[in-house]
Order: sequence, then structure tokens, then C-alpha cells
Amino acid sequence: MMTSAEFTEEEQGRYDRQIRLWGIEAQQRMRNATILVARLKGTATETIKNIVLAGIGKLILVDADDVEEEDLGAGFFFRDDDVGKKRVEAAKARIEDLNPLVTVETVPSFNVLNNQNFESTVNGVDLVCITEWDRDDLIRLNNICRRSRKPFYTGGTYGLLGYIFCDLVDHVYISPNRSSPKDAQKNSQVKALYSSLQDALSHRWSALSKRQTKELNPAAVFAVLSLWQFQSIRKRLPSGTQDIEELQQITDVLVSGADVNKQVLTTIPHNLIESVTMTAAHEFSPVCAIVGGLLAQDILKTLAAREPPIANFLIFDGNTGGASVCRLSMP
Repeated sequence: MMTSAEFTEEEQGRYDRQIRLWGIEAQQRMRNATILVARLKGTATETIKNIVLAGIGKLILVDADDVEEEDLGAGFFFRDDDVGKKRVEAAKARIEDLNPLVTVETVPSFNVLNNQNFESTVNGVDLVCITEWDRDDLIRLNNICRRSRKPFYTGGTYGLLGYIFCDLVDHVYISPNRSSPKDAQKNSQVKALYSSLQDALSHRWSALSKRQTKELNPAAVFAVLSLWQFQSIRKRLPSGTQDIEELQQITDVLVSGADVNKQVLTTIPHNLIESVTMTAAHEFSPVCAIVGGLLAQDILKTLAAREPPIANFLIFDGNTGGASVCRLSMP
């Protein structure tokens, strides 16, 4: 990892706006940060672009797969002649071109995410971001990060739906006091206690009023959670009309088990289930750009320790163009 040092003239010029916005200490934390990002699909592409431009110290990029034709739509690091090459190898030089001050290390294998390897790897990074992954493995990876007290993010898209979850363990940040104009310059230190993904998934919605429940767009939330459940059972995403009824049954069980306000939601609309079933396996570039941008913004916010990060599950619904944040099993 990089050690603390004075900013060079090149760094001061490149990051001048950010230093004025967040302060030199926040920029220093970014410059000293090593971030691991796994799976270079559409969401990660946008996230990487933003965190590299912002001036993190080192990016460790993990992906074992080759570039496929369908990657060319949302993966702007790839070109036609990259098809068949390793994703990380095809993207490395273009990521470095974004900001030569950032060190880019590529790992063309997912073995680094195996338990013993990952525990060792986590000790050498400051933040982990796993994208487009299955729920059961996310729980495992999150628990390893949590034992090492390392911030953990995951994000991805399913057609028109996108999600971000973060477990920052116990995150301390500076929050500006906006209670009145005269206190605008007074900042306070806040400590937020996060829950693991495993605990978040057992969250019950019974404490929320009808209005509060409706504001969180629970249909979209449980559509994503049901896709995770389907994938856990079938080891794949739904992809055709034969999967619609099974996904509908899964969502209904999840909604009932979470004790969602029945005046708002008892079953996810069938047309949403049909849409999710048919599009879950596909990436839409605009959705990836939005979710990846939000993910990058929150990672930088966590590194800078300025302003509150997501707490702790964000859902983006491309059908409405809106996003909502659910506080799942957090104190």
C-alpha cells in the first residue's frame, strides 16, 4: 500500500477539485486505499471508472472469464477484437489510461476468492467490492471481510433492476450539522453500526408504517431477493416462461415471511415477475451506468469518511427511474 506523503504537483492538479470539495485528508485516504473489485461486468466497469478517476491508490481486479460479445454493450473497456481475451487483460491498459497515478493489478482467476486465499487477500486491501455474484457466496465473502473488519460492498443489475448492499462493520464519518444556518460549519463525528448480509436478509418489515413501507418500493426489493433465492436453488438465473410461476411463488413466500405491511404488498405484481424473469440475465447499459455510478460514489464516500454512506441496501428500479434505500437489520 502507498504510504502517506505530500501530494505531487501532478496530483494536486489532477485532484484539485476533489481536495477543495472533501479536504486534503479525505483525498489522502483515497490515495492510500487498495480496493479489490471482482467480476468485470457492466456495473463494475462504471464503478472502476469513477474510483480510478477519483484517485484511489491501487485497484486489484479479479475476473477469470473471457470477453464475450454481449460484454461489448455495457463494458466500455472492451473492443470487438477483445472477444476471447481475458476480461482483466483486455481492460487493464484502458483502466490505466484513465489515471496513470493509480496502480492496477489484475488477477485472471477466481481462486483468490476461495476461503483461505480470500482471508489472506483481505488482509492486504482496504475495501472489497464484489459485483454480479450469487447470494450464498456473497454471504461467505462478507463474513470473511467482517472478521477482518474490512468494508464490504456488492452491487449488480438484473435487467431493469439494480442493487447495492454494503457492510461497513462500524463506520465512523464526519457529518455536517445542517440543523440551522448558524451551525452550518459545525461538524459532528458519527459512528454507524452495520449488519452482515446474512443478518440483513432476515430483516422483518413489521415496524414500518404503510407510508414508510410504500416509500421503499418493496416490490422491487423482493424481486431482487427472490432472484437471489431462485439462483441459490437452481444455480442459474430465470430465463424463460417456464420459470415465471416458480419465481412468483418464491417472492410470495419471502414477502409473507418478512411481515411486510399487507396494505402495501401481499404479492409482487405478476407483470413485474414476468419482466424480471425474462430480463434478469441481461445487462442494460443505462442501468449499469446508474448503479455503478452510485456504487462508486458510495465507496468514495466511505473512503473519505465524509457524509453518511448507504445504510445499507439500495434498490434501483429502472421501470420508474427511482432508487430507494432500505435499512435492513441495522440498529
